[in-house]
Amino acid sequence: MTETIPQPRTEVAADSGLADPAVDRRVAPAGAGLLVYAPLRLEARAVRRGFTRADSQVVRAGMRAARAGKLAGESKPGPFTGMVVMGTAAGLTDDLRPGDLVVATEVTDGETTVELPGAALLAAELRRAGLPARAGKIITVRQLVKSSQRAELAAGGAIAADMESAALVAAAEGRPVAVIRAVSDGGFGPGLVSGGLAALRALTAAAPVAERWAAACRERTVLLAGPRSFCAGVERAIEIVERALELRGAPVYVRKQIVHNTRVVSDLEERGAIFVDELDEVPSGATVVFSAHGVAPAVRDDAKDRSLSVIDATCPLVSKVHAEARRFAKDGYTVALIGHGGHEEVEGTLGEAPDSTVLVQTAADVEALSVPDPSKMAYLMQTTLAIDEAADVADALRAKFPTMRAPGSDDICYATTNRQAAVRSVAVEADLVLVAGSKNSSNSVRLVERSEREGTPAHLIDGATDIDLSWLSGVSVVGLTAGASAPPAVVSEIITALSGLGTVTVTERVTTTESVQFGLPREVRR
Repeated sequence: MTETIPQPRTEVAADSGLADPAVDRRVAPAGAGLLVYAPLRLEARAVRRGFTRADSQVVRAGMRAARAGKLAGESKPGPFTGMVVMGTAAGLTDDLRPGDLVVATEVTDGETTVELPGAALLAAELRRAGLPARAGKIITVRQLVKSSQRAELAAGGAIAADMESAALVAAAEGRPVAVIRAVSDGGFGPGLVSGGLAALRALTAAAPVAERWAAACRERTVLLAGPRSFCAGVERAIEIVERALELRGAPVYVRKQIVHNTRVVSDLEERGAIFVDELDEVPSGATVVFSAHGVAPAVRDDAKDRSLSVIDATCPLVSKVHAEARRFAKDGYTVALIGHGGHEEVEGTLGEAPDSTVLVQTAADVEALSVPDPSKMAYLMQTTLAIDEAADVADALRAKFPTMRAPGSDDICYATTNRQAAVRSVAVEADLVLVAGSKNSSNSVRLVERSEREGTPAHLIDGATDIDLSWLSGVSVVGLTAGASAPPAVVSEIITALSGLGTVTVTERVTTTESVQFGLPREVRR
């Protein structure tokens, strides 16, 4: 093992005309860490106060683009992994306050624009540190911004303005670069406006986060699991709501989340869908869609009593389990439903034959199970279970009830099985696995567990902003997949965000190809 001996943190002065005897100008550290370019002395000092690592360094570049760019080009900083431009800025929108931080999604001087794809990830890390931070466009201007100019600059999409960033980002020389600017209200330099002190405090507080960002910077390989994202049942359910809105107009009510994904639900809400927990929240006679997870017969009866116009988006594979529950119960069997208590799919299946169905979640539940006739037992499964988990409980049931009947075909849906096999194929090669999906998505949670059973740490995220930078430190290979209810666009957004931390090479591992399609109910057919 090679041991790296930390060197002193160093602030390098690029402008000897602004010499500061208090600044340490010893030789730059040998370790590659964070390099910060800060235009002014006070800004550089504020950042320096926040450093926690020995390999962090500040270069004071001077004010205004031409000067800052020239001095940055002439400076000789020590080795660095990632570069961040940090300083104050003028806020251009009324919702920004002194001390708020703006992380640039792009910087432009009106002629040249540089996109910074990791901005959302860095802004989220700042917010997790308790700092008010937003990601947005920053424009570099030649002169201090007057109040009368703010609206004009904001009209071009910028939320903050400075006088150096567009010139300084070039100093990264192909390495990862970010821009963090602290709003000092309507001016740039500390002391020029009343918000200057708040901006300096914000820069100090942001410095450790910038260090974490630099520690996460490196070239990476992303192993994409295939298949991933939407399955046929999810695509069908979403299309049902979209067509209902198109054909019947807003609002269209949806009982529970149509699928378990916050992004999907938010998008449909913006189009006019209203999600409710129970039918008593739906006006009589209105259109209501039942979610992909299915409902119990009692819910259907309630909808009929209230004269609701029902469109059923239950996944056909869930409907199959419901039909099996009814058939077994009719034939006098006690049905052991393997699943997770409280899940909407489980509640719906239990409701099909409540007097004949019992929920078993673990092998211990099987051990404690007592039934009227052990010779008349059958089992069914929640469709989104982990294969291994379900098999363990099923084995325990068969051991206790040797004559137990099984479903005619596997209850765990093809998409769940396929995605678990796919995530396993990337987990064995990856240092870390990211699973795009919401916390209430059973199949997405199972993907995390599948990776962890392979010995690879995994995290469930709704999107790129949920990525904690500490997860990525030292990680060269990231496995990436998405649960069956997560939009494909989220995967692309995550890859884009990771590219802001260094070059990303994407390789796909496809274990099977899916071609399943489900038809739409007659109510939404054109």
